[in-house]
Amino acid sequence: MSKQSLLSIAFCLSLQSLASDRLMPFLAESETPVTAIIVCPGGSYCWHDMKTEGTEVARWLQANGISAFVLKYHVQGIVPYITHSRLLFRGHQHPDMINDLQQAIQFVREHATEYGINPHRIGVMGFSAGGHLAMLSAEQSHSLPDFVAAIYPVVSMSHPCSHKRSRRALLGEYRKYNKAMRDSLSLEKHVTKGCPPVFLVNCKDDPIVKYHNSELLDSALTKQGIEHRYIQYQTGGHGFGASDTKGTAECRAWKDEFLCWLKGLGL
Repeated sequence: MSKQSLLSIAFCLSLQSLASDRLMPFLAESETPVTAIIVCPGGSYCWHDMKTEGTEVARWLQANGISAFVLKYHVQGIVPYITHSRLLFRGHQHPDMINDLQQAIQFVREHATEYGINPHRIGVMGFSAGGHLAMLSAEQSHSLPDFVAAIYPVVSMSHPCSHKRSRRALLGEYRKYNKAMRDSLSLEKHVTKGCPPVFLVNCKDDPIVKYHNSELLDSALTKQGIEHRYIQYQTGGHGFGASDTKGTAECRAWKDEFLCWLKGLGL
């Protein structure tokens, strides 16, 4: 058997493993193919907020006729974060996370028929560090999503507003000092003309990820003429996800705004 065939088999097996171990499906009931969204919970690339930014988001999407898949992508982990064990062992770091998301997009697209999904209407929604990952898939992925929703995302790895915990978790204890690596993963530096439509939300009073992050991304998207909607709320903070109680009434309006935006795109 050729080396290429072995690589192909290995990749297919990795996709199947991803589906069974890392993708949690919430399928919408419909007689016609529906839009699907891969959900990337936040957690500073150290852990996952699987409830507020994962399963609650997926159930809300499902209730609105959108199939959702919650992705449990590789993260640094709490113990390695506390102990700095990656000074000695590689652990999980870039590009593990984006590889997981690329495989997820490809898997959902290849299995669209059996899941009742339109293969040309597959998006990615991410929160905080998950928002960085979602947007990264629109800039540096060979499996591009059809649209992206970045909710209070980490954006820059090089600007003074960078979220340092996410940067260390993504790049590792050594590479976090590497300017070239920081720049390569700063979303505002890599928006291209081929970027899919983007829905972007954050709050001015966010105490975790500075609001300047989203402003940088908005400016980069505008400069390239990318179809996008940016909403900056005055209140809401961080980590409200799809909750009906977290954040403020003002910021929780993002869910209705997103559904309207999707309809405007014909999705």
